[in-house]
Amino acid sequence: MHSFSFTNLEGENRGRVKTMGRRAALVLSFLCLLPVRPAMADNRFIVRDPAGLASIQNVCLILGCSVSGGLDGSLGQVFLVTTPSFVDPNAFLGFLRSQPGVSNAELDALLHVLQASGATPPTGLYDMSPVNYFGTTVWHGYASQPAAQIINLPLTQTTYNVTGSGIVAVIDTGVDPTNPVLAGVLVSGYDFTHNVQGGSELGDVTQSSMAVLDQTRPAQVNQSSMAVLDQNTATMLQNPSYAAFGHGTMVSGIIHLVAPTAQIMPLKAFAADGSGYTSDVLRAIYYATLNGANILSMSFSFPSYSLEMMRVVWFADRKGVVSVASAGNNGNAAWLYPAGYVTLVMGIASTTNDDTRSSFSNYGEDYVWIAAPGEGIITTYPFGTYAAGWGTSFSAPFVSGAAALLRSVQPNLTEHQAARALSHAKYISPELGNGRLDLYQAVAACCEASTCH
Repeated sequence: MHSFSFTNLEGENRGRVKTMGRRAALVLSFLCLLPVRPAMADNRFIVRDPAGLASIQNVCLILGCSVSGGLDGSLGQVFLVTTPSFVDPNAFLGFLRSQPGVSNAELDALLHVLQASGATPPTGLYDMSPVNYFGTTVWHGYASQPAAQIINLPLTQTTYNVTGSGIVAVIDTGVDPTNPVLAGVLVSGYDFTHNVQGGSELGDVTQSSMAVLDQTRPAQVNQSSMAVLDQNTATMLQNPSYAAFGHGTMVSGIIHLVAPTAQIMPLKAFAADGSGYTSDVLRAIYYATLNGANILSMSFSFPSYSLEMMRVVWFADRKGVVSVASAGNNGNAAWLYPAGYVTLVMGIASTTNDDTRSSFSNYGEDYVWIAAPGEGIITTYPFGTYAAGWGTSFSAPFVSGAAALLRSVQPNLTEHQAARALSHAKYISPELGNGRLDLYQAVAACCEASTCH
């Protein structure tokens, strides 16, 4: 399956210096600024004005712009500002930055998904034998897939009696709330693409498009079509409008595989075609941090540095949230974001089942923290079936799940503590940082620093 790479925006501890912040007990309110998505033709800007709503409204009164919504919940300092499409966005950006009270302004770019190459479906994708997995019936091919053995998942779960704790926020295309494997661990989320509670990705498909799905067949996610349940009938899934449908459910299934008793918070910041705005990603991270999430799982990347994105992951870090992001699928040493905020986020590369770097995976000694399997990963898919995926999008959730396992040992786990424990990995080469994820070594290291339960 594809991984996310966005075209317009995406050693022991590598100098990570963290401060433990108290976990916020605030509930995100969005109060008087419930965001409304402006017309696609509008120019969009992310603006920080520490003086708050009244101040940025005065700015727009002078410049002729509109305040479309708040992006940081109850904090009330970051806003989405729009102008008509005929206004020169670069010139207007200069005007915004020159206004008293505005401390930062940047374009709100529309993000687009790119795909990593797929391959022949793994044989386990057709192993549909039902087995019990921590109280839920799943396919045997999912529970016993090679990636689980490679990272020492069964050995770690049984030796240390760890199955995960805390809330993992999945910032993605949403999650199927009716999926029988995931339904029991989902907590309330939010859909920032439609501005409604829930975080379901099913709202993106119509009754007619869902009708082509054959729920008795597994799905394969690959380069030519995002998901194929039946090559002859699932034409809906080859439509560009559904290029990324199912991605969030797949990411969540990997987290659940690793940490089956951890909870998952679905935060939908991307549409079924994989498109989304930086502003919605910001909203999702603020929402997660202010609503009790302990871990951020971010299977997306974009090439441009964003000051506001850096600030929001820094805010999450100060609140004790662990952040994990995919390194990208360009197959080179380019730094992408949010993985590129290396002191605040763990960037995850992809490995083959033979413990070599995946050809599509980005790499870099100072960029990648660790790697995890990312080829032919079998995981949950909407409508109760399963899919296979390729890409760093599916490597990152292995590490997000690993952080949830570590919370079983260290309930107040911070980014610094998680990174230190996870650095105990199987070393492969400098380009993959500390090496390939090894849950047994990571949990053992965490136990040495705390009291194992």
